Amino acid sequence: MSEHPMFAEDMKEIVDSFIVETNEIFEKLDNEILQLEKRPEDKELVNSIFRAVHTVKGTSGFLSFDQMSIVAHRFEDVLNKLRRDELKFRPEMMDGMLEAFDLMKTLLKQVVERDIQQIDLYSTIRKLEILSSGKIPEASGKKAGEEKKSVPAPEEKSAELILPANDEESIPANQAEHGQQNGYSPSQQPSRQDQKVERATIDTTIRVEVNRLDQLMNLVGELVLGRNRLSQIVSSIKNEERDDLEAELSDTGSQIDFITTELQAAVMRTRMVPIGRTFNRFPRLVRDIAKEYSKEIDLVTSGEETELDKSIIEEITDPLVHLIRNAADHGIESVETRTKLGKPARGTITLSAGHEGNHVMIEIRDDGAGIDPERLKAKALEKGLISSEEAREMKTEDTYGLMFIPGFTTAQKVSNVSGRGVGLDVVKTNITKLNGMISVESAVGEGTKITLKLPLTLAIIQGLLVSVGSETFAVPLSSVLEVVHTLKKDVATVQSRDVIRLREFVLPLVDISEILDVPGRDEASKSFYTVVVGVANQKFGIVVDHLVGQKEIVIKPLGSYLKNIHGIAGSTILGDGRVIMIIDTGELLRLAQRANGSRITAAGSLRG
Repeated sequence: MSEHPMFAEDMKEIVDSFIVETNEIFEKLDNEILQLEKRPEDKELVNSIFRAVHTVKGTSGFLSFDQMSIVAHRFEDVLNKLRRDELKFRPEMMDGMLEAFDLMKTLLKQVVERDIQQIDLYSTIRKLEILSSGKIPEASGKKAGEEKKSVPAPEEKSAELILPANDEESIPANQAEHGQQNGYSPSQQPSRQDQKVERATIDTTIRVEVNRLDQLMNLVGELVLGRNRLSQIVSSIKNEERDDLEAELSDTGSQIDFITTELQAAVMRTRMVPIGRTFNRFPRLVRDIAKEYSKEIDLVTSGEETELDKSIIEEITDPLVHLIRNAADHGIESVETRTKLGKPARGTITLSAGHEGNHVMIEIRDDGAGIDPERLKAKALEKGLISSEEAREMKTEDTYGLMFIPGFTTAQKVSNVSGRGVGLDVVKTNITKLNGMISVESAVGEGTKITLKLPLTLAIIQGLLVSVGSETFAVPLSSVLEVVHTLKKDVATVQSRDVIRLREFVLPLVDISEILDVPGRDEASKSFYTVVVGVANQKFGIVVDHLVGQKEIVIKPLGSYLKNIHGIAGSTILGDGRVIMIIDTGELLRLAQRANGSRITAAGSLRG
């Protein structure tokens, strides 16, 4: 088909604004429509949904995205009758409303991809018309012999637009007439007061392109490096006892340090988005899984206002989807099973977020069946992932780590939700990429809690500076659990790998000098330092010669020439002008495993 006129280059900014605005509306609607099922008497909720759909109808009609405008218009008819008490909400209506909302999201995806295709809207439109009439939706959609005349075919619609001089809605001309016949008139749109409230809310925010924020963050990074350099100079002058310059430089350094810190915090806040926008998609996911498996599940969320860097938000969406699915499918039992066990018929999944220091903690908890360590071991044995001896020696914490092995699943059959051996390995991969950590707690018959520990941002981080041979490296502090002074005589060998005993754990060691071929290592020394790091659900120790200190570091990409160096996440510049490498802890672990032909399980035990 010919390209839509709105996709012309001179309309790009308008269409992009429409996409951003509609996406924001849909994120809010995802949760509000589901809340309607629980609070149908809440008139403010009904009005909020109505206003959102009304806005989409108007803007899509104005831009000649006719299919979306038609669906939104019929959806609006139902909502309009609900808010005016001409129609009483019934749970049976929810499927038809969600179907309409899904269709609107599909049509928006076409706009995003700049590929408008005609979709058969009849079944959905007919369901909305039946809902609007107060009848129970037809399970099969269209009946035999029904005419399509009540729904204007998209290709027959006029392209003419009504552009009023006041604030009245803008919709295709033939839709205006058809809307009035179905009980809709311009007078039924939100009041002027409602519109003023909406505009007041919109005026407090501004949309900024991410690449502009990236440029600003890069400049702030340079300023942080300059501040660090100035601090180094002040220290040098103090050591040389130059009293005439020391006081003046110290004052100047303190002032720049304060301004830099404040500017850095302000720029960081511009990149932060509430995690609630991600949480909003999960009530629908839980509802669909519960319906598919005839379960009753409530999703309770808290901490939606907790903010994370936009880049991290994008990376954690998939892990959260898999964890929520896992809790709903494997965790929560059927109504019959829960009743027999004396549990409430409705299971509960709790999704919460909060700050802890420079980290964000995300917790997924369910009151379901819990994880049976023996069943995990049996499945791993069956698949040849562990040996009988390893199964006997495995502690409970080790066993939970089996869930994150690619291809591992305990599902009895393949379904839309689970059973293909993919899912939790995706969680581990994404959390590792973010230098985050995963912990699992569970009790059979009581439920499971999975906690994700993530850094607030990936741009400017706290780093632990360490020396190995003649080189200095930075280890992201978000991955560091503790540092242990270790004697060489305490190092043992298990399956050709060096390990130490750290309290109740056997901790595998990774030697940077061997993995990254660093020269100048002092082999005669009788001791070294072990930096204990956590990567996703795994722990290991990095062997270093000395600890240099803790610094705030700016991550700089290595560029195309050095981008293929494994085990390195980037570089930074120290106050004395030296360029040092930043360790990628997840990649370092993979390199060590590849070199030794073994894998480290969750709590630090080894397998070949």
